[in-house]
Amino acid sequence: MEKLRKALNGVLNVLAGGSMAVMAILTTYQVVARYIFNSPSTWSEELVGYLFGWSTMLGATIVSGERGHMNIPILVDRFQPGMRKAFHILWEVVAFVFSATILVFGGWQVSNLAMGQQTSSLGVAVGVFYWVMPLCGVVILLYSVLNIIGIANGTISLDVSDEATEAVAKVEAEKAATAANSRKRKEGGLNCGHSKHYWRSWQCCWCCCSSVCPFPTPSQSLR
Repeated sequence: MEKLRKALNGVLNVLAGGSMAVMAILTTYQVVARYIFNSPSTWSEELVGYLFGWSTMLGATIVSGERGHMNIPILVDRFQPGMRKAFHILWEVVAFVFSATILVFGGWQVSNLAMGQQTSSLGVAVGVFYWVMPLCGVVILLYSVLNIIGIANGTISLDVSDEATEAVAKVEAEKAATAANSRKRKEGGLNCGHSKHYWRSWQCCWCCCSSVCPFPTPSQSLR
C-alpha cells in the first residue's frame, strides 16, 4: 500500500512541478515577446491558462492524498478514539463519493462534450484539457481507499501531530519555569536587612533580582 502511495505521490509531484515550470517559462516568453520584440504570442497565453487548471487539480489531489486539506478538528479531537476513527473513515467515504460522482463521472461527461470544440489559438480539442478532472478523480479514489485502510489498521495516526505536541509541551515548560522563578523571587531575599519589598521614593527593591541592594538599610535610612 505504501509503495502505491509513494508511486502516486512521485508521479503527481512531477506532473504538478512540470506544469508550474512550463507556466513560468511560457509567461516569461510571453512578456519578452510582447514588450521587447513587440510580437505578442496568443497560443502561450492560452496554454498557460489551461496549465494553471492542471496544476491546481494536481496539487489538490496531492493534498488530498496527504490528508492535508484545511480543517479545524476542535470537536473531533475531543471524541473517543473509536468515535474519532469512525468520523475520519466517514469523511474519506464522503471524499470517495464526491470524486466518483463529480470528478470521474462528471469530468468524463464534460470532456466528451467539449471534444467537439477547439481552442482558438492552439487548435486542440478543449476536451483534452478537461481530462485532468477524471484522471485526478481516479487518483483521489485510490487515495481514499488507501486512507480508509490506513485509518482502520492504525498506520495513519489520528492523534495530535508531534509538532503540535512539542509546541504545547514547550509552552507548558516555559510557564512552569516562570512560576518557579516567581516563587523564588517571593521567597528569596538579600542579607541586607530589608523585607521582600522595600519602598523608598516610590521605588521597589526586589531583593532577589540583584545580589547588591541599591537602597540603604533600614537603620541607615533613619539617620
